[in-house]
Amino acid sequence: MKIKNYILLGALALSCASCELLQPNDIINPNVDEKTFLQTPNAMSTWVNGANRSFATIIGTYVELIEILSDNYFNNYSQSNKVFDFPTILYTDVDVTNLQRHIGTLRETAIQGLEVVAAADATTTDAQRFNLYYIKGFSYLLAGEYFLALPVENGGEVKSWQENLNLAIFTFTEALNYTNDAGKKAFINTVIARSYYRLGDKTNAVQYSNNALALSKDFVEQIEYDGDNGVESSIQGYIYGTNFQPLPRLDFLDPKYFQKNSATEARPICIAKAEEAYLILAEAALADNDLNGAKSILKELLALVKKRPVETDINDQLEGRYNGGYKEYPNSSEYKVAASAEDELRSGLVLDRQMPNLISIPYISGTSVTEAMIDNPTTVDNLLEILYLMRQEIFIAEGRRVADLGIRLPICETEAANTPSAANYTTAQIPPFIPLNQEMDAFEMNKDTKTVVIKYNMNRVIVQNKSSEYVAPFFN
Repeated sequence: MKIKNYILLGALALSCASCELLQPNDIINPNVDEKTFLQTPNAMSTWVNGANRSFATIIGTYVELIEILSDNYFNNYSQSNKVFDFPTILYTDVDVTNLQRHIGTLRETAIQGLEVVAAADATTTDAQRFNLYYIKGFSYLLAGEYFLALPVENGGEVKSWQENLNLAIFTFTEALNYTNDAGKKAFINTVIARSYYRLGDKTNAVQYSNNALALSKDFVEQIEYDGDNGVESSIQGYIYGTNFQPLPRLDFLDPKYFQKNSATEARPICIAKAEEAYLILAEAALADNDLNGAKSILKELLALVKKRPVETDINDQLEGRYNGGYKEYPNSSEYKVAASAEDELRSGLVLDRQMPNLISIPYISGTSVTEAMIDNPTTVDNLLEILYLMRQEIFIAEGRRVADLGIRLPICETEAANTPSAANYTTAQIPPFIPLNQEMDAFEMNKDTKTVVIKYNMNRVIVQNKSSEYVAPFFN
């Protein structure tokens, strides 16, 4: 396969800013062609640096846009996408186009590295191949979780989200051939389980979740960022600033990405963690009507979450939960929050951020769920609602909620105009039970009584619709 110049140049442009690409005669040359690059010593090292930088920035963009498409965050200002909150998802939207292009960039960069650069560079290591295989796998995983359908090759016909997820499983399985590290194997087994989960394949999702926990019961796989060299995640600026406001009952988890030591500090984003395996196993138990088994697993999960680190003394005093935005949010721990008009008011969900208060945030995983909340339910549906609350809280600001809500993006306009098989995928999938007109983010706040009542408890909505084709994949 001939390497394509736009892919080559894109990857090189995204490579580490501190790297210098040399011609064979050691003269620095910013205009490197394909042949020269492939003859450069340690070409694969440069390529992987570029692929990782691209992966990092793309994941940050995905988290930014997918979070506001869900009920987790509301875009309170004019920056970023202003229609996803409704949700309005048009195939003509530039953000839809860019999200699709990002997937193609990840896939093609990984393929070129594995098929072309590796063949030219005899120093290529298993660790580098592993790195590129999981990036390639993530390209299919993102396509399968967030889109109705996408091509799986340049110029190719559109493939369904199910086909993309099956390619993710195949590719992640290939990655396992290139590592003996238990933590890395746990990571890959978890993303395979995640793929099978979304496909509704309970047997395989359970198998790979158990595989992951047998390798490590507390692993975390993160994307690292480097603010000093311009490798940043866009989501950090939006949630540490005042742009994105969390649903009030998620206030205690925000901002997951913060700056404490310097203005260039860039926090990592989790792309897999052991919590996912526990959640999959618990949901599988509920699908089997094993209420006690699910409770036992969720208590193990709760014990893990309680052990996760918490960053203390974070200064978030500039966050007024309003500051001239579109709507005002609670900003004092005096407020109690109800998940809907039918739910009880709960304290401890809103933090004091005003001067001189400093806050503490769990930055791997956190939850408001207690052992009593796990013990109390006597029906599958009631415990399933608690499980989806834990999913929402544990994965907040990681771009995972939209898949749980059953929302899928359409093919972009350019693809639709040039690919005959794309014609059936130009309308987004927004399940009929999803509240429109920004009502997923709606709540009533009473400053006198210091109460907040959220309009829709979306975790209950998910459970009420668990037999539909859109959500709770083990139940339909």
